[in-house]
Amino acid sequence: MVETARLLIIPLSHAQLVKYVQSDPSLETELQLQPAIRSFSPALAEALEHSILPKLANPKNDYRFFTLWTIILKKDRTVVGDLCFKGEPDEKGEIEIGYGTYDAFRKKGYMTEALGGMIDWARGQKIIKAITAETEVTNLASLKVLEHNQFVVYRQKGDSVSLRLNLKNKRLAS
Repeated sequence: MVETARLLIIPLSHAQLVKYVQSDPSLETELQLQPAIRSFSPALAEALEHSILPKLANPKNDYRFFTLWTIILKKDRTVVGDLCFKGEPDEKGEIEIGYGTYDAFRKKGYMTEALGGMIDWARGQKIIKAITAETEVTNLASLKVLEHNQFVVYRQKGDSVSLRLNLKNKRLAS
């Protein structure tokens, strides 16, 4: 678990992620949260079914690198979004992160804060040397979250831009 000023960020176990996918209140009941309406893109639904859940079920994998980390607003016990790593760090120690904020909680700084908390967590993992992220050049909100957390552009291809944060750098955003 990662804690920031306003948020708790919890990595979901395989059983919890199955409940997440069911989109019923069982996950919120287990975590003692307010009921939430979860919606996810077709791409995330496919990734959950064909990649995330199977990898999470393998006990040889470190689940923290294959699961969703649910972002909870502490004061309301409400889920505001999710983060995930896209697998374990590669041979260079780089790991890719993805994230999403539920519509009702956008433009409140929650994802900037959550990403900052995950950066602090990653700094404590000796195998992680850098975090990367990819977004569309038109996704200004996502770019702003990354820039506030000191990510820098290292590649642009078509409508997609890739950013990296070297973990030797100090974290400035919160």
